[in-house]
Amino acid sequence: MATGVAKSELPEKLELLWTFSSKQGGFDATPIVESGTVFIGNVAEKFCAVDLATGKPRWEKSAPSSGFTASAAVRNGRVYVGDMDGVLYCFDAAGGKELWRVNGEAAVYSSPNFAGDNVLFGLSDGKLLCLDAASGRRVWLYQSPDQIRCFPTIVGDRTFVAGCDGRLHVISLADGKQTGETAMEAPSGSAPAVFGDRVFLGTEGGRFLAVDWRTASVAWSYEAPERPAPYHSSAAVDRGLVLVGSQDRLLHALDAKTGKRVWAFPTKGRVDSSPVVVGRRVFVGSTDGRVYGVDRETGKEVWRFEAGGAVTGSPAVAAGRLLIGTDSGNLHCLGAK
Repeated sequence: MATGVAKSELPEKLELLWTFSSKQGGFDATPIVESGTVFIGNVAEKFCAVDLATGKPRWEKSAPSSGFTASAAVRNGRVYVGDMDGVLYCFDAAGGKELWRVNGEAAVYSSPNFAGDNVLFGLSDGKLLCLDAASGRRVWLYQSPDQIRCFPTIVGDRTFVAGCDGRLHVISLADGKQTGETAMEAPSGSAPAVFGDRVFLGTEGGRFLAVDWRTASVAWSYEAPERPAPYHSSAAVDRGLVLVGSQDRLLHALDAKTGKRVWAFPTKGRVDSSPVVVGRRVFVGSTDGRVYGVDRETGKEVWRFEAGGAVTGSPAVAAGRLLIGTDSGNLHCLGAK
């Protein structure tokens, strides 16, 4: 299931181990970690592979006239990512050799995802492309009425896509045909979080929804009582709680069954970063330049890190490390010294 819960643990005391600085261009994407390497692109054309242990660069590639706001995805020794010109790349993860590229013809704002031997990319012209991961050959194409800015969440034999057309689309992975849809009341670019028969996601209209995808109906909706604001953050779902950030500067914790708010944690900037749950702590970034650790049960702050620039991508957790990218071009790695 797509829940935003980390598979790796983190030490109680987190300290800065290294910082990798981009010479130009900030990091808007979430870092991706695989086999001791961190993969991330910046908005000024560079896609970087950085050693997880030392923070030293391993290799980098350039997008000829664009940059990267989308996160990468890694499988079987290959790295997949799309740029803001709509070029889709496959690189060898070890050395950075380009294995193939496909012109998707529209900007890519989200990470690809894998379905068997295929890789899925959402594009800003509404296309969902399913490509053979080895060759880049097109397997099928789904055309949404409006932009796809979200990560295509895959559960079982289907993918869930939240569209800027204000609908949640359920698409068969076998042939790219739509099998269901639900009206969301407003556009969404958030990646759907799926747990059981519920899909959780926020909208540009300031509402957060729980959708029953089997019946194509809204189970509940939540609107912040203080001042409803758009959701760009994707939700995490853990042990009966749904956690999501909003442009109202709050991290909200909602009861997964009812949608009632359990607690709200305030920051001093927009919370476009998606939270990640690590044991009893929830980590989330803010445009105020900080990353916060919040107690999952109480919503109280238990840790913070001054990142030195706005954090819009989700913190990444892997191999006992916490990785954070900022719009000032710094990639921070924290762990136990």
